[in-house]
Amino acid sequence: MARSPLKSDAPKIEYLKVADVLLDPKNPRLGRRNVEHGLDQSQILDLMKEWTLDELAVSFVESGYWPQEAVIVVQEKHYGQLADVVVEGNRRLAALKLLHLAWNGKLTSTKWEELAKQATIQRRKELEEIAVIRKASRKEVKAYLGFRHVTGIAEWNPAEKAEFISSLIDDDGMSYEDVRKQIGSKTPTVRQNYIAYRVLLQMEDASDKIDVKRVEDRFSVLYLSLRTNGVQTYLDVDIKADPAAAKRPVPKKHLNNLANFALWLFGNEEIEPIVPESREVDEFGRILESEAAVAYLERTERPSFEVARRMAGVAESEISEHLERAADEIEEALKAVHQHKKSKRVQAAVKRIGLDTDQLLDVFPEIKKDVEGES
Repeated sequence: MARSPLKSDAPKIEYLKVADVLLDPKNPRLGRRNVEHGLDQSQILDLMKEWTLDELAVSFVESGYWPQEAVIVVQEKHYGQLADVVVEGNRRLAALKLLHLAWNGKLTSTKWEELAKQATIQRRKELEEIAVIRKASRKEVKAYLGFRHVTGIAEWNPAEKAEFISSLIDDDGMSYEDVRKQIGSKTPTVRQNYIAYRVLLQMEDASDKIDVKRVEDRFSVLYLSLRTNGVQTYLDVDIKADPAAAKRPVPKKHLNNLANFALWLFGNEEIEPIVPESREVDEFGRILESEAAVAYLERTERPSFEVARRMAGVAESEISEHLERAADEIEEALKAVHQHKKSKRVQAAVKRIGLDTDQLLDVFPEIKKDVEGES
């Protein structure tokens, strides 16, 4: 069988000096605020030290740098000059840069000094360069980044994913459907990520009491909360809005509500959030459907989640569910319980149910009369 000819547009691997390649100042993993501040290379590297780079470094020292792991670079103007910038593979580049600093005695870290000592002279020479694939612009790489980091194997955190989706829509003019096709997601997921991220941006203008960093760190909670009718109503957010309408999803007249919502759900340095755990988000949404509970939350300086739950009748629904499940289970047991009348375990369970039922009927005397009348 004849071999297929190589594609002329297949990516070609080059080798560049590690020192000549820049870490990406626009890397979403740095965090939106750091990207906006325009960090220099040493500041970026300091932030990246916490990204378990030593694991990569161990691999490089022991096995070298595989060309199959080539990073992707584009040429852009940074710090006043045109330079090669890594847009995919920043952790790999950062690990190499830290090894270089350790080899040159410029990194005061025992861990990295010990790591660097393990490299042979030959290995050090090999790791002076990094394998790269060059692209003309970031736009050429965005589809790959979206697939790899939003829906793929090297996922960014939830806020970083949403920021990337937002950039595709706001900067590149894509529709939700366009983004879905590019990153391999679902349209409702893309839309909700975009709207949640735009809500996050609005929080910065809503109140100086909102700790936006806290919200970013728990972005998935914000994302999930927007699924509930109570949150959608309280913020007047249309969760199905198109990108143009969702640019500022919370209307101006509801920005005070947005500030309240952010403090209740996320808190700040002075105030703890009232919602105890992320799994309570759905109940928080039901609380916001109750006028009485909302009025309580708004007028109380340090409101209680449990009090708000009771006022909203959330506890009532829980009790109903418990009783309904118990009734269903008893009805199921009645089908065959007569076959186990001599079982001590069954007898003990029946006794418990009898005592519990007596207590329940004492709470509902009218129902007790009806039951006694029917019996």
